[in-house]
Amino acid sequence: MKRMKFAALAAGVIALAGCTGGGATTAPAVDITLQLQWFPQAQFAGYYAALDKGFYTEEGLNVTIKPGAVEIVPATVVASGQAQFGISWVPRMLAPRESGADVQIIGQVFQRSGTLQVSWADAGIDSPEDWAGKRVGTWGFGNEAELYAAMRKVGQEPDVDNTIVPQQFDMNAFVNGEIDAAQAMIYNEYAQVLEAINPDTGELYQAEDLTVISMESAGTAMLQDAIFASEAWLAEEGNEDVAVRFLKASFRGWMHCRDNIDECVQIVLKYDAALPKGHQTWQLNEINALIWPSPDGIGIMDAAAFDRTVAVAVEGEILKAAPTGTAFRNDLAQSALDALGSDVDTKGASYQKAEVTLTEGGK
Repeated sequence: MKRMKFAALAAGVIALAGCTGGGATTAPAVDITLQLQWFPQAQFAGYYAALDKGFYTEEGLNVTIKPGAVEIVPATVVASGQAQFGISWVPRMLAPRESGADVQIIGQVFQRSGTLQVSWADAGIDSPEDWAGKRVGTWGFGNEAELYAAMRKVGQEPDVDNTIVPQQFDMNAFVNGEIDAAQAMIYNEYAQVLEAINPDTGELYQAEDLTVISMESAGTAMLQDAIFASEAWLAEEGNEDVAVRFLKASFRGWMHCRDNIDECVQIVLKYDAALPKGHQTWQLNEINALIWPSPDGIGIMDAAAFDRTVAVAVEGEILKAAPTGTAFRNDLAQSALDALGSDVDTKGASYQKAEVTLTEGGK
C-alpha cells in the first residue's frame, strides 16, 4: 500500500486516454473511473500500463485513474457512484460493505499477502513465538489484524505477552532500535531498510542482516489488492460487458508488467516520479511475485483464501461477522480470461522473480 516517507506525493486526478491500438472499437468510448487506494506507484503498474499501452482504448474504454490518499476509502467512492471500479485490500473493502456500501469483488489480482514483520538477525526472533516479551510494531488502522492473528495462533495476547508499539509508515523506529520487530510490506518498507547505510560498515544493509516473518508463513495472511464494483451498477444493462472489458485490459496490463518490468517502471514514473526508479523497480518485482503464479488465472478468487481473510478480519474486529450475500464473483474475471484466449499466459506458472540490486535511497 502506501507507506512511504519520501517526498510528499501530490494528490490529484490522472485522466489520460490510452493510445489507440490495433482492434480499437469504433463505438463511442465508455467513460470509466478507477479509484486507487493510494498514490501512483508500481503497486498499480498494471493499470497504468493498460492505460499507457492503449489496452483500455482497444476495449472501447476511456479510463480515468484517480490516486488514493489516507482519507480516501475506495469502497465508499465506488458505492457513491464517483467511480465504477476500485482497488483495495479485501478487508478494507469488506468493512464498508458490512456498513452498507454497495461493493462486490470482481477480480482478485493479488494472490498472496506482502505483509511482514522484520527483525535484526541477532535479535533472536525467528518465529512468531519469539515475539513474546518483545517490542512489536504495527501501523494500526486494521493492518494489525494479520499480526495479532499470528500472535494468538501461538498463544500470545497482543500487548500482554509482548509490547505493541504504534509504528509510523516508515522504518525509522526500527533502524533506531526502538522496535524489535517492525511491520513492513515486502515491496516497500523492507526495501527501505536495504536502501539505508549500515553505520557499522558504511555499506548498505544486507538481507542477511535481517530476519523476516511473513504472514503467509504464519498462516494468517489476508488477501490484498482486489478490483471491485457496485452490484447495482453491474446490474444495469451493458455494465457487466463493460466490466469484462475493463478486467481484460487490466489483466493485459499486469501480464505486460510481468514480462516487461523495465518498461512498466518507466510507465509508472511518467505518472508519478515521487518514488525513485530503483525503489519502483524493486516494488514492481515484488508485486509481480504477489500476483504470479495465479493458479486459476489472474483475477480469479480462491475461496479458501477469501474465507481465511474473513476469519482473520473477524478475529481482528475489522468485521463483525462473515459477509452476507455475494461478496465476490469469479464469472466476470473468467469471461475476461476466456476473451484473452488460450494462447495467452494468464497464469504465469513458470514465473520467477528477477534479481534487483538496490542502491542508497532507492535511486
